[in-house]
Amino acid sequence: GWGVTQSYTEAVKWYRLAAEQGDADAQYNLGGCYYEGWGVTQSYTEAVKWYRLSAEQGHADAQYYLGVCYDNGEGVRKNRATAIMWYKKAAAQGETIAQHVLEELELGEDSGSVSLSVEPSVATE
Repeated sequence: GWGVTQSYTEAVKWYRLAAEQGDADAQYNLGGCYYEGWGVTQSYTEAVKWYRLSAEQGHADAQYYLGVCYDNGEGVRKNRATAIMWYKKAAAQGETIAQHVLEELELGEDSGSVSLSVEPSVATE
């Protein structure tokens, strides 16, 4: 944290308050907390729930990470077509990792699963 002791538990509390009021950034960050298990019990299902709410509001990073969850079958049934749909939405907004993933898929360089590395925005926002 900046000026305070870092606490994922405290971050989750505030993200949840904002997320429940429809804030797309908070929903995305709360999804990341659930995906990684930061301040909460790790749950891909909960991560997908919050990523979806954010993604449906047009949050490009959430769209990408929701695509990753579908691509890898984390919290949802594995579905490449749905993953690609979310990657395309994110890529159309300039999300460069989604653009790269789509390029790899088009070139046949798919390794079978996509790596998700959630940015530590929870720690820095």
